[in-house]
Amino acid sequence: MLVEKQTKILQPTAENIELCARALRAGELVAFPTETVYALGAAATDDRAVEKVFEVKGRSRDKALIVAVSDKSRVGDVVKRIPQKARMLMDRFMPGALTLVMDKADCIPSVTTAGGSSVAVRIPDNPVALKLIELAGCPVVVPSANTSDKASPTLASHVLDDLGGRIQYVLDGGASEIGIESTVIDMRVDPPVVLREGGVTVAQIESVIGGVAFKREPSNLSGGYTPNAEVLFAAYFDGMAQSIISRYDELTRRGAQVVIFCLDGNRELYGSRNAYALGKDYKAYAHNLFAALRRADADLYETVIAEGVNPEGIGESLIARLIKLSGGMII
Repeated sequence: MLVEKQTKILQPTAENIELCARALRAGELVAFPTETVYALGAAATDDRAVEKVFEVKGRSRDKALIVAVSDKSRVGDVVKRIPQKARMLMDRFMPGALTLVMDKADCIPSVTTAGGSSVAVRIPDNPVALKLIELAGCPVVVPSANTSDKASPTLASHVLDDLGGRIQYVLDGGASEIGIESTVIDMRVDPPVVLREGGVTVAQIESVIGGVAFKREPSNLSGGYTPNAEVLFAAYFDGMAQSIISRYDELTRRGAQVVIFCLDGNRELYGSRNAYALGKDYKAYAHNLFAALRRADADLYETVIAEGVNPEGIGESLIARLIKLSGGMII
């Protein structure tokens, strides 16, 4: 049973990072920034601490947790062996928004891996996260610091909204740089299999190790978040804006409360219709997506119509995220 706590938001001073590292060593939970989203940390080798993560998040025990280490030299502590292609990706993208699945070492308990024989490992590209994990002196699980029915948090205030009273500390590192989760790739097979598209694009991965395969169905690393609002994802083509307008007008005639997610440069195309401009480019769109979903829920919108994007660079990962959020409902 969860005990009510007075959650404190802390600035990431050396003293406060050490305080949070001591809390992790003592089996407590700490939220902290990464370059993707805010993470909910616990010592990955502590069964009871990991159990608290599932309880606090309301996360199903059959969904494995990603484990973070502070340096490439520590990856070997949590896996049995590192395949050559995994080493190539580590050299290119770690620290970074890439998670590699490999055979787990005996020190990683089954509760962390949902009973599986593999572990998903990453090194966050954030100085606060790296220092915290280093000082904790152990690998740290890093699921998103939200309850499983909410969007991944990209600000410390989002964490407080979801987990206030449930955890001891939140280290406030400002807004997450990327805003969507890490890319997850299974390195136990050849070709490696992409389980989730995220902050490192498939094109970047293939430029290092060659071709990869895909597992399109949800993996057991996937979260269960569904926005309160229905999400519709607009196909990217020359007539996309008119398609969005037609669906928006149809829904509002029925009395629905609708908002459009768009790029800054497209805002004027929608006239006086409700719209959130999410930035000047796809990187900004990805960065602001989860925060916009939280805002849409707070503003009581019933439907979100999200602009499609060109499948290039981060756009590829953004499309994958929007398809998942929409349940494949593409207009």
